[in-house]
Amino acid sequence: MSKLEELIQELCPNGVEYKKLIEVVPVNRGRRLTKSDLVENGDYEVYHGSKDTILGLYNDFNAPADTVIVVNTGGIGGVKYLDNPFWCSDGSFWLGKSELLNNKFLYYYLVQYEKYFFSKKRVGGVPTIDKYVVEELKVPVPPMEVQSEIVRILDNFTLLTAELTAELTAELTARKEQYEYYKKFLFKLEDVEMIPLKDLCFRVCSGGTPNTSKSEYYGGNIPWLRTQEVDFCCINNTEIKITDAGLNNSAAKWIKENSVIVAMYGATVGKVAYTSIPLTTNQACCNLEINPGIANYKYVYYFLSSIYSYIKSLGQGSQTNINAEIVKNLLIPTPCIEKQVEIVNLLDKFEEYCTDISKGLPAEIELRQKQYEYYRDKLLTFKEL
Repeated sequence: MSKLEELIQELCPNGVEYKKLIEVVPVNRGRRLTKSDLVENGDYEVYHGSKDTILGLYNDFNAPADTVIVVNTGGIGGVKYLDNPFWCSDGSFWLGKSELLNNKFLYYYLVQYEKYFFSKKRVGGVPTIDKYVVEELKVPVPPMEVQSEIVRILDNFTLLTAELTAELTAELTARKEQYEYYKKFLFKLEDVEMIPLKDLCFRVCSGGTPNTSKSEYYGGNIPWLRTQEVDFCCINNTEIKITDAGLNNSAAKWIKENSVIVAMYGATVGKVAYTSIPLTTNQACCNLEINPGIANYKYVYYFLSSIYSYIKSLGQGSQTNINAEIVKNLLIPTPCIEKQVEIVNLLDKFEEYCTDISKGLPAEIELRQKQYEYYRDKLLTFKEL
């Protein structure tokens, strides 16, 4: 029998009392601060409408250490425990102290109700939750010894989960850095001619956007690619499809499969992808139909992805855009096809390995989180007296 089980059997064998939160601790509304009130070198963090992001710093506090907040606007329903004094603005409620409740225990219990709080938001005007939603929630009030033991268990479990996540993230980061180094290393080819990219292509072109006010141009079966989907990947589908009318009444044009796409505008400038299906694109894509007699399309893709930072640095204007002429004149080392295929095969294996880790990491983290939530919920479920 665990220590917790022994405590429950000894101190509350018949169950525990549940009380409305307001019967146990005061629920306080924070006091508004504007950005002009904040100070650059303040000693206290200011929480407003988010449990994860502070509004800024201030030179005073209105909530003591060891306090729980429930966000009532913005990130509605978020619950956070703070172990330092802070200023609570009017975007959150802060919960006072009680001899009946360990505030860390209260935090762990209320975290289970984040979705519930969110579901109770008022949508008229600025979305928010009313104070009574928090006040009326029923919470268990087991003996303090039981609460302290549950807090100890969950603190340890939280720490172990965080350490595992950090370890897995570090492993993924190391593999990706190794992959990027290896990719650059493979393209340091001696005695190999550097050829302008346009000389490796049958065609270099951009696309176009059908008139967005004409519904008959959209919803067809023609894949239409936008630059936000160009992100060092294989394009085998697109989020938006256009119709024959949309294609015929715009600058969009068919691009063959096994082509390479370079994003030219905005936040994605310099990013690349390759296609496994015929598709059309918008005007922000530079589309390279590779001549297979001279170059392997995935070799071109891997090379361009290895010089992403350089391509991005060639951008001009406020949005750092590039144009098709810049892309056409990029110099690429061009060994024989056999050597290109050899490099592609090596990088394919390395990318597959990194992808497996990338997919496995979120799955592992999600599994740990589910285990934690199951364990937490089980610990915080009591028979009602």
